Amino acid sequence: MKKVSTIGLDLAKNVFQAHGADASGAVIFRKKLRRAQVLEFFATQPACTVAMEACGGSHFWGREIGNYGHRVRLIPPAYVKPFVKRQKNDAADAEAICEAAQRPTMRFVAVKSDVDLHLYGAHEVKGCFWVCNSPLFLAVATA
Repeated sequence: MKKVSTIGLDLAKNVFQAHGADASGAVIFRKKLRRAQVLEFFATQPACTVAMEACGGSHFWGREIGNYGHRVRLIPPAYVKPFVKRQKNDAADAEAICEAAQRPTMRFVAVKSDVDLHLYGAHEVKGCFWVCNSPLFLAVATA
């Protein structure tokens, strides 16, 4: 049996799609996972590269999956789109994520910790506060 080197994981609300490939890019498995099954599935997999599209939830899943010894890589969605070969669905997205992650020149996003995400949120609120107190906003709001 061939060894999985890369798993592309398409995140969703309830059902996630996993696509496993070996080092040459040959398909090892395609699997649907419910939210409760995701961590159980990755606990049984040998350490490999797990790739996901970068989004708000991917940082949480990246930290959790990384705890099992996997190397987690987040890819911006704009870099994944060119690799979708057919209609857009979860299975095609997982395959495209897996293929994009195997490219040597692909750029990745760092997995952020809880503290980092809270810090970025605080900066967003602070930026909104300064915009809301600008003279133009105050002139329009009081008119």
